[in-house]
Amino acid sequence: MQILLVHSDFLQYRVERATKMAEKIEDSRRGARIEEPLIAFTAIERPDESREAETVKQAAEAIRDVARQVKAPRLVLYPYAHLSSDLARPEAAIRILKTLESELQGDTEVPRVSQKPGDSQRSWEVHRVPFGWYKSFEMRCKGHPLAELSRSIRPGGTPGAPLAPAKVIAESEALAREQKLRSTLQILDTRGKRHDPGKFSYKEHPGLGKFVQYEMAKSRAVEQPPPHVEIMRRLQMVDHEPGSDPGNLRYYPKGRLVKALLEAYIGQRMSAYGALEVETPLMYDVNHPTLRSYLDRFPARQYNVESDKRDLFLRFAACFGQFLMGKDMVVSYRNLPLRMFEMTRYSFRREQSGELAGLRRLRAFTMPDMHTFCADMTQALEEFRQQYRLAIDVLRHIGIEPGDYEVGLRFTREFADQNPSLLRDLVAELQKPVLTEEWQERFFYFVVKFEFNFVDALDKASALATVQIDVENAERYGIKYTDAEGKERSPVILHCSPSGAVERAIYALLEKAWMDSQPPKNKAPMLPVWLSPTQVRLIPVAGAHTPHAQKTMDGLAGYRVDMDDREETVQKKVRDAAMEWVPCIAVIGDKEVQEGNLMVTLREESTTKKTTNRKMTLEELRKVLEEKTRGMPQRPLPLAGRLSVRPKFM
Repeated sequence: MQILLVHSDFLQYRVERATKMAEKIEDSRRGARIEEPLIAFTAIERPDESREAETVKQAAEAIRDVARQVKAPRLVLYPYAHLSSDLARPEAAIRILKTLESELQGDTEVPRVSQKPGDSQRSWEVHRVPFGWYKSFEMRCKGHPLAELSRSIRPGGTPGAPLAPAKVIAESEALAREQKLRSTLQILDTRGKRHDPGKFSYKEHPGLGKFVQYEMAKSRAVEQPPPHVEIMRRLQMVDHEPGSDPGNLRYYPKGRLVKALLEAYIGQRMSAYGALEVETPLMYDVNHPTLRSYLDRFPARQYNVESDKRDLFLRFAACFGQFLMGKDMVVSYRNLPLRMFEMTRYSFRREQSGELAGLRRLRAFTMPDMHTFCADMTQALEEFRQQYRLAIDVLRHIGIEPGDYEVGLRFTREFADQNPSLLRDLVAELQKPVLTEEWQERFFYFVVKFEFNFVDALDKASALATVQIDVENAERYGIKYTDAEGKERSPVILHCSPSGAVERAIYALLEKAWMDSQPPKNKAPMLPVWLSPTQVRLIPVAGAHTPHAQKTMDGLAGYRVDMDDREETVQKKVRDAAMEWVPCIAVIGDKEVQEGNLMVTLREESTTKKTTNRKMTLEELRKVLEEKTRGMPQRPLPLAGRLSVRPKFM
């Protein structure tokens, strides 16, 4: 079943002409005007016929959930076949719609499919628009972020479908429960005041409004490729690998350089923070008792493999190896907080195919994964604050500012009641309102976590940095430390990724560059200078200028400098350098050879309509590069220094 939910000021409709499949109706149902409705445009699909009760139950829950959020007093079921190309038989569709109507209004003449505690049998005034009629209608959609949402209802299993192979392992209990957990979304502002997301003004915070709408829609599917997919190919960085599973990518030299630099920088920051670098296996035994119970607490789909008659799974985080390592360590309270990290190349999650999109969501990714063992909750809360600041600083140095992402704070009600000042302090740190999600009870292994969510050009949100406070895995894995009195105790554990997946950081940088290049900003798109595969492009006007260009390259040793010595026009060479987002471009002709200066096009100071050129000495250019790369890791040029001998990867 496909549902499009529209919260409206009114709906006015009139039936005009019957089709061959039209249901019989009384005159009173030939038209109506309904004020303040939540309209559920609904398409019943073929799989719904085999699991009618389950479909109706899930659809009713979805509609009720949105109705509560937007506080709509009336519900309208509007048959709308245009939402699907796989429609159910008309007689089945009418039957399911009638059952759904009864489920929502509590009609005693039709048996209810479900009744949750607290659901009133007459909570909403419910209307069902006739099925199988051509209709004229008029409506006015409200303008808040939750006014337009969609839901896909997918009943499990279809009779007659092929059975799954015997060795496929069922999805985790956490993944199944994740879709059914009830929570409350609110906006927490910088004064510590909570707001209904449907009533909060997003005029000064449009990114937050998009993030809220994405969270409410609960749809991760991607209808079209985001801009960074074309960019990553054009820059000859990354591409899909047709010989592998979807979501596993190939990296060309430029992309590998960018990824390696990010890995090196993030690793340096975690080492400087005091984390011990470790390395753990890629696969683990499904039937290991500790791992099996943890799988059921982690909402992820895993890859499964078989070896020597053992069922194994590919890790989707570094938790397993680090926790098993922690169990075997001898730890004193003097060692706490104890931090360890791994740059997991790779972690694997079998994401659904419709959600895969370039670098945004992958099945194989590199995750900087740090775990911190703390003596108690007091120490854990202090670490949580510090790692929040660490994440802000790491992303800023990567090139992602606080204004580029939205904050999500998720916690149990009990944790919020016990730590109200922490939540307010986190908001004050960034001086911007955040989205909070409060669970009535704890189901996952953590009691609080934050995420920094990047919202891309398609208004899809993706989590970057995140930290969680884990209150159950130390006991599950048997991790202990000895306190000051010589007694064994279980630590509190923090899960931290100060950047999120490295691939997703690249995605955010490319999407940000594209969005900044659009009106009204019109910035020339580029990567930060320290990440740019080529930092300086030298363009000799003619062969006679090549020796001076080579001398200039030698004078810029230590930076990534190349020379376009192809037999092309200077205009084409300059245009190609701009298409590659090269930060500094210098054309070398007679004047530059005679004067010893360079006329440098500085991309960072240019726009899409006008370039900025500055005359500078070689030493001045070196100072610019030094300022833009100070403190960041460096690597040599990933390709030949002369473009005439380079291969093309795309």
